[in-house]
Amino acid sequence: MESSVVVIGNFDGVHPGHRAVLRAAKALEPGRPLVVLTFWPHPLSVVAPGAGPMLLTSLEERVSLLKQAGANRVEVLDFTPAFSQWSPEKFVEDVLVPLHPARVVVGENFRFGHRAAGSLETLRTLAQDRFEVTGLPLVRFENEETCSTAIRDALLAGRVENAAEHLGRPFRFTGIVRLGDQRGRQLGFPTANLIVPDLLACPMDGVYAGWVTRLDGLDAHGYPLPDGTPAPRWPAAISVGTNPTFDGHQRRVESYVLDRDDLELYGALLAVDFVAHLRGQVKFDGIEALIVQMRDDVVRTRLLLGAC
Repeated sequence: MESSVVVIGNFDGVHPGHRAVLRAAKALEPGRPLVVLTFWPHPLSVVAPGAGPMLLTSLEERVSLLKQAGANRVEVLDFTPAFSQWSPEKFVEDVLVPLHPARVVVGENFRFGHRAAGSLETLRTLAQDRFEVTGLPLVRFENEETCSTAIRDALLAGRVENAAEHLGRPFRFTGIVRLGDQRGRQLGFPTANLIVPDLLACPMDGVYAGWVTRLDGLDAHGYPLPDGTPAPRWPAAISVGTNPTFDGHQRRVESYVLDRDDLELYGALLAVDFVAHLRGQVKFDGIEALIVQMRDDVVRTRLLLGAC
């Protein structure tokens, strides 16, 4: 079998630091296929149940982003309680060696094996005379290390602009449009509602400006797009939260596409890209006050996105 260059990591969010690792691996071994080895679920959620981080992308999105970043193949390792007990030696013999690596590339803080016993130097020792090992530093942005934790922290604070700087793109939340309470339509602001799963990261509750893209190959009214037609994309005012004015409990991402009340989106796969934070979530005293604020949100969204 042809030898490969193998890159190992969680790659949650596939941010610029991750993409830099893939580019470096390609440059070190330009003639070899690039194999990315990633883990699912997040290892911390297995070794310390309940302590795992909120994930920035689904597994499907992670694989897609890694391939866009240059991976020829993505191997997803099922991180189970049994696997978490493996020694560094067993990991190398049973996982890495079958991939026929000529070189393995990892972040310089890479840890592996039971209780994270293995380090970069451990990997180099185990690889001796079999394959090369390269450790790379984290990418920095304005004196901050770009890592998935920094992005999650920015989202938790509603700083979607900062999250985008670390991601190298706006933060994207993806889901299937579900039937909501239909109050938005009654108020003159129909929304496409996505439920926020427990394990996926989402910006802090509040209102944002951003873009909505339909990803299922259909147009605004649910008809197939002609071949080669780009996915429809619309400017939107986006609410994240439980809709406290109406005593809601389920956390949702609700997107009002500016100036559109003709969209047929139930059951559609949508991507919501967060561009700017407008305000926090507020429980209004009545519907009239809510409508006044929503009109202001739309005006500000229009100006921020240049959607005049």
